[in-house]
Amino acid sequence: MTLAERLGYPPGSKLLIVHADDVGMCHAVNDATIDAMGKGIVTSGSVMVPCPWFPEIAGRARQNPDLDLGIHITLTSEWRYYRWRPVSPIDKVPGLIDEEGFMWRSVEDVVRHATPEEVEMEIRAQVERALEFGMNPTHIDTHMGTIYASPEFFEAYCRVAREFGLPAMIVSPQSQLARSMAGENPALAPIFERMRRAAEGMPILDELVTGFRSAELGPRREEFKSLIESLRPGVTQVIVHLGLNRPELRAIAGSWRKRYHDYLITSDPEMREFVEEQGVVLIGWREIKERFFGRGG
Repeated sequence: MTLAERLGYPPGSKLLIVHADDVGMCHAVNDATIDAMGKGIVTSGSVMVPCPWFPEIAGRARQNPDLDLGIHITLTSEWRYYRWRPVSPIDKVPGLIDEEGFMWRSVEDVVRHATPEEVEMEIRAQVERALEFGMNPTHIDTHMGTIYASPEFFEAYCRVAREFGLPAMIVSPQSQLARSMAGENPALAPIFERMRRAAEGMPILDELVTGFRSAELGPRREEFKSLIESLRPGVTQVIVHLGLNRPELRAIAGSWRKRYHDYLITSDPEMREFVEEQGVVLIGWREIKERFFGRGG
């Protein structure tokens, strides 16, 4: 049974979550995300609580409780000059801190240095900080896929999600993404099985698309449209990274052009018309949360 059917949709239904990652990273990302959620096809996003512009997006969430925003569990700080630290007290999570006093730049370094206990503490601290700032998060997911890099991290992620009554972004082991990963490395099979047990009973995405190859606007738009045309029945999430073409974002991220193009594509009202023409239903994580955890969850 697909997640769409578990949500009450007829067999064969094609549902799509267009998900903006990295919300709260900076002002240009916040503005782009809010705009694309308002007039385009972005249905959900997730917020980086440790980042400097988190308070701004939390304030916008308080002003507009209908915004479908979750928590982008952040355990890395990858940019060269624009960096952040854990929410947890530094002395409680030394394994999450690099030699410069910030979170590690790479997923590999987090796995190498951090303990599962430190990771669980930081996941919980980020959820609690979001709640303290008045957010009503719809889900949790993972920045740079760090949670998926360790079975112990993934188990902690599922525990905290259940504790707070939040769906966690988890993709089906039968998805094209998971199958391609397992095919490339058969040694991953027992790890996937351990993760499957940890996620038992939770809502699971049928498919996950993590990005597009083309950097230029035209080809990137065509990739997006091809994805819409080829969706399989069930719930697919496509991840986008949005940003406005401003000096702030250009100074932070070498990927600023891709982020700006993702914004242009997903904020275009014509793209919403195209999605509807394909018979695809746009949904967000709030609908999943209410179905599995209730409106008060």
